[in-house]
Amino acid sequence: MTEFGVNFFPVVDPATKSATDYYDETLRLIELAESLGFTQAQTVEHYFTAYGGYSPDPVTLLTAAAARTSRIRLATGAVVPAFTHPVKLAGKLAMLDHLSHGRLDVGFGRAFLPTEFAAFGVPMDESRARFTEGVEACRRLWTTEDLVWEGRFHRFGPVTLLPRPFQQPHPPVYIASATSAESCAAAGTAGHHLQVVPSVTSVEQLASMLDAYRDAWNAAGHDPAARRIQIKFTCYVSRNREEALQQGDFYERNYIEHMAAAVAPLATEKSADYPGYEKFLEKAKNYEFAASLAADKVLAGDPDGVIDQIHAVRRKFGDDLSFSLQFNPGGLSFARAATAMELFAAEVMPAFP
Repeated sequence: MTEFGVNFFPVVDPATKSATDYYDETLRLIELAESLGFTQAQTVEHYFTAYGGYSPDPVTLLTAAAARTSRIRLATGAVVPAFTHPVKLAGKLAMLDHLSHGRLDVGFGRAFLPTEFAAFGVPMDESRARFTEGVEACRRLWTTEDLVWEGRFHRFGPVTLLPRPFQQPHPPVYIASATSAESCAAAGTAGHHLQVVPSVTSVEQLASMLDAYRDAWNAAGHDPAARRIQIKFTCYVSRNREEALQQGDFYERNYIEHMAAAVAPLATEKSADYPGYEKFLEKAKNYEFAASLAADKVLAGDPDGVIDQIHAVRRKFGDDLSFSLQFNPGGLSFARAATAMELFAAEVMPAFP
């Protein structure tokens, strides 16, 4: 069975929609997603700008969602270990695992925006090492009593975290990878699940990332049936194909414009931990919605067209994918996002039993 979830990456600023309205609408959409049979809801961690800045703490939003739902899984997509002490991060996540009665999936990410690293006083060249240490420190805090941690960036203990996670030995761990086959392979070796975003890579690059992940998972002796690969898309679906394409063109360009502003410092602040990321700005400037749609980097059209796109994605990248879909990129009205979700659930999801 192909699983479909919803994600919330707020590409919106106060001039377009207030934070209060965005949060209220997001929580209503998560409630709707649960009623429609979507399996997971997730949100990101970003700061300062209209490129995700309405979500500086995924745990807070997901805690509110946990109180309003009972079945849908709740996921960080992702939290950034480099910006939070592991004792605090592991504790917050364990607490949410209990508040949701074991519905938490934990996605960890490295972050990549220079302004965020600067604000936290963290060198970008340390991001990979901090990420690796932070994920493992959280895992150990969840599973080890009287833990003594002697890391490169943090030293503490002996401590025993309270609360222990609801899910044993700990919540499912996902690793978010944008472009790195090395990160995907490391996730596979460790037995972690994977989150990927096709909009920032070529078909060939993403295929090689997923091959590296699957090969490393199998080589480490993990059960292939336990592996989870989540692929994220924005999705614009309407009975009127042209209406869906117009919405997609407008909101995807809005997304690209805000992303370009957020990543602009990468053009001059290169880091060894982020080879090639300076090209994001060039990609943003050269963005064309029609080309993105043709390459199945965004899902848009009537239900039959979106079904065809999902089949194409599975042919390119494998049948073992789950889909995390953004129906509201921030500025879209609640009514339009809800209608799209209802249509997707009624006419697209049944095509993938």
